[in-house]
Amino acid sequence: MKRKSLRTLVCALLASLALTTFAFADNGPKPQLIVRVKDAPQELYYLDLLAKGDWDAEDGNRIDGIDWNYDGKEDTLDPDLLALLRDNVPAGWHACVAQGTTGAPMWGELYAEGTDASGNALHWFGYVGVPSTYRIILVTESGKVWVSDILNRRVLQSSVTVNWSHDTSAVTVSVPSTIPGYLLQFVATLVPTLLIEGALLLLFRYSWKKNWEAFLLVNVLTQGFLAVASVYVTAHNGVSAWYLFFFLLPAELIILLVELYLYAGCGLLTGHSKGRAAAYAITANLASAVLGYYLAEPVWRLVVSIL
Repeated sequence: MKRKSLRTLVCALLASLALTTFAFADNGPKPQLIVRVKDAPQELYYLDLLAKGDWDAEDGNRIDGIDWNYDGKEDTLDPDLLALLRDNVPAGWHACVAQGTTGAPMWGELYAEGTDASGNALHWFGYVGVPSTYRIILVTESGKVWVSDILNRRVLQSSVTVNWSHDTSAVTVSVPSTIPGYLLQFVATLVPTLLIEGALLLLFRYSWKKNWEAFLLVNVLTQGFLAVASVYVTAHNGVSAWYLFFFLLPAELIILLVELYLYAGCGLLTGHSKGRAAAYAITANLASAVLGYYLAEPVWRLVVSIL
């Protein structure tokens, strides 16, 4: 590969990373929990999240959930159903919408906001006040009351399904496993990187037959580690400017130094000079960083959709 062509490729990759409008602004994604209700009551009902802490005993920064979510439209709420919900909040807990949150606000609606493709009623709760440890309360117009066991939101954005039954003692909650999401993100992060760095290996005129073992060994160790770390970081923090500048770029820099040492310093790539091996390591890692930048948010959104 001619030096001019190499410089052009590197400059194009740098420009792509530097000039693209940053899509992860607004300080990044916020906590979110979607509650699906399967076979939802056919009568009017309210559903809310419960957080730890007795509302009447809480001090400090209390944010009224009704004022926050229903300012100017309080008359759309059924006062009897709202009172039923509040009266059945267990001791030591408070209702995040029907009463409020402490320290940070939360968006949410007591009634369903539509249905998913399977016809399950959807209740969306979002923003920084969504509790990590929570319970779910559901009350109906006919007086039925159900409160879940204690649940934990294991990732930044996820969902649970309430399997409703007329017999409230038979109601269950299904929490999706995080393993499929982790595996999907791992594969979607690692495989494209291997493909683009493998293509660049051939563009640098390295023999695949002579170098495939070294290529796979180095990339499984380095990019595999990055993929595993990315899975954990994005699952718990989402994708934001923080992700790019404080995780992805420093991690790619460390990987670059390791691959420079292995490819050029140790001579694992054979058939050309150490200078070309170093140039390949720089170009390949720059390309994978740009690819990771573009794939990070759509892959994370795809993973969130199944959690």
